[in-house]
Amino acid sequence: MNAKSPPSKPQPIVPDSLPIADALQRSAPLTHLRQRLQDSNARLAAIRDLLPAALALQVKAGPVDEESWSLLVANASSAAKLRQLLPRLEVRLRERGWQSSSIRIRVQSS
Repeated sequence: MNAKSPPSKPQPIVPDSLPIADALQRSAPLTHLRQRLQDSNARLAAIRDLLPAALALQVKAGPVDEESWSLLVANASSAAKLRQLLPRLEVRLRERGWQSSSIRIRVQSS
């Protein structure tokens, strides 16, 4: 006896996946976002040594735009301490080439 096998279902065609780094480079909006993230992280690196060690652990780089840069902190008391340091931080950023570098401080909500 010759049994026939049932017809096979066509297999879906799955496109090759694109590594995230390639996707970032090929997309203009994602490239712009990556550049802003790098800029924000570079600014934080430029001022980190001006922050007291305990405060530095609570500060994260936030959004950057044409007019300002945001620092994200965990709580209001850290924000108050950071505000006291703003003049020194802004001077450091100008010294490193960020001319329009006003800093906003934002408390992250839990």
